[in-house]
Parts: sequence; structure tokens; C-alpha cells
Amino acid sequence: MSWNDATTQMIITGVYETILITVLSTFFGYLFGLPYGIAMVVTDRDGLHPMPVVYKVLDILSNILRSVPFLILMILLIPFTRAVVGKSYGTEGTIVPLVISAIPYIARLVESSLKEVDPGVIEAAQAMGSSKRSIVLHVLLVEARTSLVVNATIATATILGYSAMAGSIGGGGLGAIAIQYGYYRYETTIMVVTVVLLILLVQLFQTIGMKAAKALDKRK
Repeated sequence: MSWNDATTQMIITGVYETILITVLSTFFGYLFGLPYGIAMVVTDRDGLHPMPVVYKVLDILSNILRSVPFLILMILLIPFTRAVVGKSYGTEGTIVPLVISAIPYIARLVESSLKEVDPGVIEAAQAMGSSKRSIVLHVLLVEARTSLVVNATIATATILGYSAMAGSIGGGGLGAIAIQYGYYRYETTIMVVTVVLLILLVQLFQTIGMKAAKALDKRK
């Protein structure tokens, strides 16, 4: 396969699909993963509202989901993915399993970030009569904002990598192009280009995330 306008357009479409998949999967992952992580921190033994049984359930569920390799999870979720978006391949078919896979991972990152907050700050807020909801929204999330953004950057890069893996079983984006053309058809040039573009995308997300974290860091 010689490089032509069609190839260029295919690569451009692949880049667009990869960015779309990564951004939407990260967004929906945090839509569910953020409250999941907060719930784990709040219900933990030393949390604002200790509930050992609830925490244990959330903890075990998170560990189980994180233990399943993404490709296997994607295959297991094919019926669910079809029910949600109508198909199990392409861009839409990749987002659903990516979100499911990202939720427990993001929850752990959120839990880690929130547990870095100085307990003294929380105690001070409690002494001032702040409600638990207010402490979560105005103390925990605010104090941990830099760490949350850094971990969000890590999560985005991880999800981007998973989106490329999804190409091996019908996912969309650059991963699909690398598999279909670079691997199955031995098009080395296309394989190299897709790999370079994936690296550049990771660097782009990394740069944006680090700049955002630096801007939010009140210690500077």
C-alpha cells in the first residue's frame, strides 16, 4: 500500500477518533469514578462517615474490576456494549468498555489524592461546624486539586493506551489502523506513524495536565 491522500485522511481520522475516545472515556470515567473514590474515602475507617461494610464492598469491587485485563473485559462486555450503543466495534464500541475499565482505576487515584490532604485541615473544618458535604466539596476536593489533576493526567494517558489496545478486537482510532495495516498487512510505515502519533498525543495530554496542575498549585 503506497502512501496517498486516502492514507493521510485515514491517519487524520484515526487521530480524531483516538482523541474523541480518550476525552469521552476520561470524562465519563471521572463522572462515575470521582464519586466512587469520594465514597471510599468518606466510608473508610478514618473517614468522615465510617462504614466498614460499604467500604469493603467498594474496595473489593474495585479490586476485581482492576484485575481483569482490558482486552478480556472488552470481550466480556460485548453484549452490554451492544445494548448501550448498538454495536461493539468502532469508536462507540470502544468507549463503553474503556469507561467501565477506567472507573475503578480512577476511583483509586481519587482516593489516593484525597487521602493526601492534611488531617489537621479537616479537623479545623469540623471544629468550625462544617457539614460533611461541605468538607468534601470545599476542603477535600479543593486541597487535593493539584494531586487530582496530576492523577487525571495519568489516567488520561492510561486510557489512551487502552484505546490503542482495543484496535486488536475491533476498536477504533489509531490502534485499529496500527493493527489492520501495520500488523496484518505488514505496512511498517503506517505502524511507525501511528506509534509516533500515539506518543505525541500522550505528550500533549501530559503537557496540558502538568501545566494545569502547576497553575492550581497554591504552594508555588
